[in-house]
Amino acid sequence: MTTAIDQGIRISVSTDYREDYSDPNTHHFLFSYSITIENTNNFPAQLMKRAWFIVDSGAENRQVEGDGVVGVQPIIQPGESYNYESACDLKTDYGSMKGFYFFKNTTTEEMFRVRIPEFVMAVPHKFN
Repeated sequence: MTTAIDQGIRISVSTDYREDYSDPNTHHFLFSYSITIENTNNFPAQLMKRAWFIVDSGAENRQVEGDGVVGVQPIIQPGESYNYESACDLKTDYGSMKGFYFFKNTTTEEMFRVRIPEFVMAVPHKFN
């Protein structure tokens, strides 16, 4: 698990290689990831946007941006957390993701950026 805290928001990420949805013969490797976002601030924070930078070793890197996560823009109260799961497809058996979430302090309406720590996606045999 990878964890970091920035601007009072703690981000924890775990990944899993999805062999059942992957086909190495056609250069298709699917990785699921689970992210927990915890608000340690004393104000509610709404996740407005995301920006991902995806590194696919030996293939073209990508950037993905969009509103919220998995179709929602959750408001996370002080001391509470929000968890979601998603997936990333790679053309190789090793890559990484990192990026930013853009939050709004719902008390002041001020926007702030939170760094998403870089995490690795690797087929298990890569480390054996």
